[in-house]
Amino acid sequence: MEGTEEKRQKLTEMMDKLAGEDIMVAFSGGVDSSLLLKAACDSAGRTGKKVYAVTIQTALHPTEDIEVAGRVAKEMGAVHVILSVDELAEAGIEDNPVDRCYRCKKLLFQKMKKKAQELGVPVIVEGTNADDLTVYRPGIRAIRELGITSPLALLGITKEEVRKFAGEYGISVSNRPSAPCLATRFPYGTRLNMDKMKQVDQGEAYLRSLGLYNVRIRVHGEVARIEVDEKDMPAVLAHRKDLVSRLEALGFLYVTLDLKGFRSGSMDTGLNAETAEY
Repeated sequence: MEGTEEKRQKLTEMMDKLAGEDIMVAFSGGVDSSLLLKAACDSAGRTGKKVYAVTIQTALHPTEDIEVAGRVAKEMGAVHVILSVDELAEAGIEDNPVDRCYRCKKLLFQKMKKKAQELGVPVIVEGTNADDLTVYRPGIRAIRELGITSPLALLGITKEEVRKFAGEYGISVSNRPSAPCLATRFPYGTRLNMDKMKQVDQGEAYLRSLGLYNVRIRVHGEVARIEVDEKDMPAVLAHRKDLVSRLEALGFLYVTLDLKGFRSGSMDTGLNAETAEY
């Protein structure tokens, strides 16, 4: 089994090869794509090519994502490109189907490929890591079908290693928690509604303002089911009255704390992980 340093060296070698021409990075501002962007920019610094960091602007993602992505792209010296997309109107996901992620990823990367063609960029890379291959990620199929390169997954780089590399490179979002799209807060088959997703976004922003790390508000009709790390449960209870008032003001009738704590992809319970062949 390859060690961490061997993987880091192979990532540098791969990006040096890919950056022999202008390169585009699918860039959310999260730690995975930020590590990839850092590697691409370092390699492009040696080859003299351009790096385009392309961020999708959508109502399905937390509002702070665009601001964070713009700041990090500037820190690394990439050309930041923002593409506005309305997945609810274009991707056929209004009823939150089980393959929602596949439909969204296909739409988003099709638009990204079109932009790459306009800019004359031959290569697009994205930040799927090795751990993503072991859980339910139907979007990976769309990435494969469209021929997008996933260096972290190809090299077997795990989330833990991503954060380690990002911290050592001094990437400002190295410890930023994951922020998947807001549709993941609703059960499959639920009619997606922009107002409801805004409620979730605002509610989670309040929880983060309390200094909590992993935060999710899962919505079950009129019930807000809060997921936080076990160590943060006392903080939630300490702010119980204010939290209940905030969420009721946002339109929730019932406010609950999930005693199982934060689980990434908890709405995927019972679904089979998508297998990956890299």
